[in-house]
Amino acid sequence: MTCGDRRALRRRARPAAALGCLLALLAAACTSGPEGTEGAGQEQAAEGPIVVASGLDVTGSGSVRQQLIEEWNRLHAGSRTRQAKLVELPGGADQQRSQLLGALQSGSARYDVVNLDITWIPEFAEAGLISPMPVAGTGAVADDDRDFIKEVHATTVWKGRSYARPFNTDVGLLYYRPDLLAKADVEADKQPTEDWTWDQLYSSVKTLGLNPVRRDELAGWTTQLKQYEGLTVNTVEAFADAGVELTDSEGRYSSDAGELKKGLDHLLERVDRGRVQPAALSSDETASLTDFVEERAVFLRHWPYAYEALGGRMDPKTYAVNRLPGKAVLGGQNLAVTADSRRADDARELITFLTSRESERCLLDAGFAATRDSVYDDAAQPCWPRVAAALRPAGDSPKAAATGEGVPRKQEADARAAYIRTLGEALAEAVQRPRTPYYGAFTQVLQSHVHALLAAEGPDTAEAADMLDDALRDVFAGR
Repeated sequence: MTCGDRRALRRRARPAAALGCLLALLAAACTSGPEGTEGAGQEQAAEGPIVVASGLDVTGSGSVRQQLIEEWNRLHAGSRTRQAKLVELPGGADQQRSQLLGALQSGSARYDVVNLDITWIPEFAEAGLISPMPVAGTGAVADDDRDFIKEVHATTVWKGRSYARPFNTDVGLLYYRPDLLAKADVEADKQPTEDWTWDQLYSSVKTLGLNPVRRDELAGWTTQLKQYEGLTVNTVEAFADAGVELTDSEGRYSSDAGELKKGLDHLLERVDRGRVQPAALSSDETASLTDFVEERAVFLRHWPYAYEALGGRMDPKTYAVNRLPGKAVLGGQNLAVTADSRRADDARELITFLTSRESERCLLDAGFAATRDSVYDDAAQPCWPRVAAALRPAGDSPKAAATGEGVPRKQEADARAAYIRTLGEALAEAVQRPRTPYYGAFTQVLQSHVHALLAAEGPDTAEAADMLDDALRDVFAGR
């Protein structure tokens, strides 16, 4: 029997196969060649580092995730078997999802911990690729779990069981240009406040007197409407503002054509061509941020990491941030233990460290949104000192200090404190995208139908809603 056969049989959890493989191991017969090199390699792999698979760090912070792994390794320097290793997966979210699914289903890569987009949890849990987290009803562990923001922690749950711990979260925010508003003599009562609405944003845009028809012209606002996940997020936010819910808590389709038309009408109003930057239809996070920086949009819907990113590109006096009008969608990633990890106990302990109060503060300082309520308090635990030192911005380099090139210009302390309060409040009231094992199929169908509607010269939302309703019924039924 080959080692590949042994792994496949083990995944099916057949006792006879397990016994057969044990006998084969005792007989030293489970090898791929005459020297038994594959069997030896597997034995060595079981003693190797705790392997964490994750997407790339988009904050440009100096890789806070890697720095946290290194801090864990320093704290466990005396134990060779407790060391951890971060493996960053290339490509966008869809590519990373495919890589992780393929690796875990085939057993081709030995990952102990996977950093999953929050929308993937039901799919990976339903497929048996990740393990449920231990249930802690009382005591210190339970109290620690309750420190996670309630709606953020809910993203780890599928069918009543938690399969992960929240690592870094995300939520839509509204960035704006006070300098451009002042230049256009927009009065204070037409500028963002804590309880701003979309109608007030539309009114401010109207006051600006803008009607862009070319990509290089100044527009009232911009966002991410390219056919990718950003379009799904913008659509779900518009639907949520219109009171449209696509699924129930168990991932069953709960809408209809009439409700979908209401949501699509709301989205079309939001991205009216005289209101939104013409380039938005082909913009992702990077392109929309560039349009904002280069004065082609006064308002911008974006994620929290943009707050730190803008520090390296703009004068702090020229940008500000507030809560997104209406509903904002949650994003982020959760850490889960793989179902076939040989280091499950160590993996869970590593996850506890990576999601601790100190580690979450490090993530917030680096530009991510933290997942714990306590991190947004004035008396929050500080970031691990050595991690904080490693996350110094590029402007701290001798060359940057001498030339001024690339030196991030930070917001004042009171402005940053206000931003952190705003972020915490936005997270507490954010909404989720549909919770379903078929999320990959759902988001592709939604993007395809909505992008076609937005690109049409004379969009017919009734017809589009009928077609989308039929498609979503198939998707959520697993067809």
